[in-house]
Amino acid sequence: MEDYILNEHHKEEFPPAHTAEHLLNQTMIQLFGCERSFNAHIERKKSKMSFHLDHKPSRQEEKEIERRMNALIAEDLPVTFEFVKRDNLPEEISADRLPEDVSETIRLVRIGDYDVCPCIGKHVRSTSQIGRFEMLGTNWDEHERSFRVRFKIV
Repeated sequence: MEDYILNEHHKEEFPPAHTAEHLLNQTMIQLFGCERSFNAHIERKKSKMSFHLDHKPSRQEEKEIERRMNALIAEDLPVTFEFVKRDNLPEEISADRLPEDVSETIRLVRIGDYDVCPCIGKHVRSTSQIGRFEMLGTNWDEHERSFRVRFKIV
């Protein structure tokens, strides 16, 4: 097996919450047509992620986020990794968010056919290992057009 040199990683993630972060990013993209989160704090006890949206989500939309997340977790999607050269990223991967000093080799994390994203963090092997996604609350900032989701993994 080839050894890849990746960027150094200085964070010790809680793999279930970190994997849920990937799922929530893709869920928000699919439900609201937004970009991936612009601000995320993912921790063992509780996490929060913020997204720029074109409207304040309704209570039904909030419930749909939680429903979809738990359905994806229950699907037991495999979490796999692949290594690609920086100048050979798949079409659906934007290089915009990669650090300037990104390594030549990029590790992509795939969650079934649902999400793919460059990432060097720790993840569970399949989504059923995440547990249950519980939305703790949300905040809407009208001026910034930002929606913050607070959640925990139980």
